Order: sequence, then structure tokens, then C-alpha cells
Amino acid sequence: MALLMDHLISWMIAVPFIGIVVLAFVVKEDSIRRIALGVTLVEVFLSLVLWANFDITLAGMQFVERVDWMTTFNIQYAVGVDGVSILLVILTALLCPLCVLCSWTGIKTRVRAYLSLILLVEGAMIVVFTALDLFLFFMLWEVTMIPMYFMIILWGGPNRIKAGLKFVLYSLTGSLLLLVGILGIYLNGGHTYDLLVLSEQSYPAGTQFWLFLAFFLAFAIKMPMVPFHTWLPDAHSEAPTAGSVILAGVLLKMGGYGFLRFCLPMFPEASADFAPFILWLSVIGIIYGGYMALAQSDLKKLVAYSSVSHMGFVTLGIFVFNSQGIQGAVLQMFNHGITTAALFIAVGQLYDRTHSRAISDYGGLHKSMPRFVALFFLFSVAAFGLPGTCNFIGEFLVLVGTSYINFAMVLISMGGILLAASYMLWMLQRVALGEPSTEAARMLPDLSKRELAALIPLAILVLGIGLYPGPLMETMDASVIHLIQQTTEP
Repeated sequence: MALLMDHLISWMIAVPFIGIVVLAFVVKEDSIRRIALGVTLVEVFLSLVLWANFDITLAGMQFVERVDWMTTFNIQYAVGVDGVSILLVILTALLCPLCVLCSWTGIKTRVRAYLSLILLVEGAMIVVFTALDLFLFFMLWEVTMIPMYFMIILWGGPNRIKAGLKFVLYSLTGSLLLLVGILGIYLNGGHTYDLLVLSEQSYPAGTQFWLFLAFFLAFAIKMPMVPFHTWLPDAHSEAPTAGSVILAGVLLKMGGYGFLRFCLPMFPEASADFAPFILWLSVIGIIYGGYMALAQSDLKKLVAYSSVSHMGFVTLGIFVFNSQGIQGAVLQMFNHGITTAALFIAVGQLYDRTHSRAISDYGGLHKSMPRFVALFFLFSVAAFGLPGTCNFIGEFLVLVGTSYINFAMVLISMGGILLAASYMLWMLQRVALGEPSTEAARMLPDLSKRELAALIPLAILVLGIGLYPGPLMETMDASVIHLIQQTTEP
């Protein structure tokens, strides 16, 4: 037991990679699926052990592990979690078994390779969210791009090559900017990659400006913020279901996490100088994403553009520099991962039956698929923040935090919520109500037990967090207060 608890994060990192090795020696596709599911469930168990043993009263890093790696350059294998990163680790672990379940019958070719990519991105993401060494962070930041690229171009839709290349080009641009920022802070911060040491140092205003700009652009592309968002709808529309779930549920959060972990504590003056520009850019993103979603006739593109709008609330909350805004932003990242993942899984379940994502090809599903419609309705109303569902509390806290800064931004951002209600309810009306538009839609079978198993845990989280967000709030509270002190105190 001591061996597990002393190296808990390392075990969480190792388990997916061990799973990949095991899959390499398994022949039967059924066994491959079961082993991959088992590995991801072990990861869920370890994440819950991590959370159960996390001390919510401490602001600093916990479960820290350090091993010298490349001593010449002061590079370490260093990992740990605080109240913000632990929530993203838990989110990563929760979504990966659902990715395996939703790919059970939809992926029929190169099953071993596909499930290995899911395990690879899971292990890499956990390193990204726990790394306390910038070199380690950058290495695994890059690794996360590889599985997504291959998932898009090998198992994607008809325009998968174009979408995959666009995803890679944008990601590489962001990575190059991130590398420039990391090298810059290494040279200006005492030739160390230690995140905790670098966060406690102060940098001249001119240095902060350029380093902040490099980090900001890298994270803005990853989120993505308007106008760096154009790769996202294409990647989502062509990616297989699990690829969309990982992309929207976890990978986009790397940008928001980067703002919280790097930009605010390391470059507080530059963050304050850039904040008005970023806040208005966030408001524009909220409205633009909602307006574009309203214009979509493709189910996956509608959900993809809704992500652009929802992530605008994240950056809005982060750069108001108060506890309500930042707590709301972290909650919004977690909750967006749940609701958007659920919507992509539901859309994938429809696509598996009809091989169509066009909203006009459905209608009247409440007759043939009542269980599906009940869950789809819950996730759709949660996406626009209906009180009692998880997205409401995150958006509410962001708006409260923003009201202390600029009330006009609150009013405009609420327009984004109205747009979200419009496109989600309009989509529900066309997909679930009325009469079926085609004979195929009239005869669709309802959800199987396996499909229900992929959606019911997310439905429980949507309602559970919406009605009682206390455990998540308490987990992050001390770390958020410490972050604000780093950012606002001279």
C-alpha cells in the first residue's frame, strides 16, 4: 500500500502505457476491447484514490515526486497536483473508459491501434496536468498531438486528411510558441525548468510582456480562442466519436490550465496589462461561437461551435482575477468536459445507426428512441446552463466574478447563454420532436445496455454537480486563493 501511495501519480501515468504494451500481445479484438476498458477503469479507481487522499486545506502541490533526469540541464521527472490540476486529472480518467465504450462497435478496423491511441493520450494528458518541470510538460504536450492526428486521419470522415493537417499545423504553431516561451523563462529564471521555483520569481516588465505573449498565443490556439479557433470545427466534424470526446473533453482544457499554471503566477503584471483585451476577446468568442452554432445543420459542428462559446466563459473567468471568476472557470472546464463529451457520444450513437450527422435527417426520435431522447434532452439543457445542471454553477460564478470588473461584459455574455438556449432547443425540436423525416429515422433502435453505460455516468454527474457542487469547490478553493495572491499581490 505504501508503494502505491508514495508513487500514486507515477502509477497513474504508468498504467495506460503498461496497457499499451499488454495490448500489443493480444490477438482477439474482443479481448483487446475488454483489456483497454479494464485499464481505463483502473485509472478511474486510482484517480478516486488520489482525490480521497487529497488534503483540501493545503494550497500547494501534493503527492510530489522528484527524480533527477538530465542533471546537466537541471531537468527532472517532477510531478504533483494541487486543487486545480487534480480536477483535470479526474476528468481525464473519467472520460477515457467512456471513449472505449462508445468505440466498441463503431471502430471495426485496426482496433488495437485505435484503443492504444486512447491509452496513449490518457497517459500523456495526466503528465501534462501533473508536470512540475517545464521540459517534461512540453514533451508530453507534444505527445498529445500525435494520437489525435492519427485518430482523425485514419478513422475520420471523408475530409479527414485536410482536418488532420489543419489540426497539426495549428498545434505545431502553438507548440513552437510554447517552446520559445519555455526557453525564454529558462534563461531568465536562473536556468531551471522547475515550475515551483519559476513561479516564485519576479521578472522585469519587458521580459514579462514577451514571455506572456508567447505563452498566451500557445494556449489561446489550444483552447481555442477566437480568432485562433478555425481548426476546431473541422477536427470535430471529421474525428471519430472518441476523438471528439477526448478533444473537447480534455485537450481543450490544456489551454485554460496553461493560463492558470503559467501566465497568471509567472507574469502577473503582463497578465493585468493584457487582461482587458483578453476579456473582450472572450466576450466576442462567447457571442460568435453561439451565433455560428445557431447556423449549423451538422450535429457535430453545432456542438463544436458551442465549445468555442463555452470556452469563452473559461478565459473570461480566469482574467477577472478574483476567486469567483477563477473558481467558475475551473468548474466550467470540468463541467464542459462532461456535457460536451456526453453530446458527442450521443451524436456518435446516432451516426452509428444512420451514418448521417445532418439534423434534417432525423425527427420524431421520441417515439423510436425514448431513452436516448431523455438523456439527450438532459445534456442539451445542461449545455446552455439550465439551473440544477452542472454548467449553470460555473457560468454563474464567472458572471459574478465579471460583474466586479465590468457589468457590460456580463450583459453581453448573457446573450451567449440566450444563443445557447436557442440553438440547443431548436436542435432538440428538429431531432427529437415532430414526425420522422425519413423512414430510417422511424425505425431506429433505442440505446443498448452498453450505450446506456456510456451516458448514464455523465447524466449522474450533470445532475450531481449541478445540485451539489460543494466537493469540487472545496477541492480547488485553497489553490485558487493562493493563485490570486500570486497574481495580485506585489
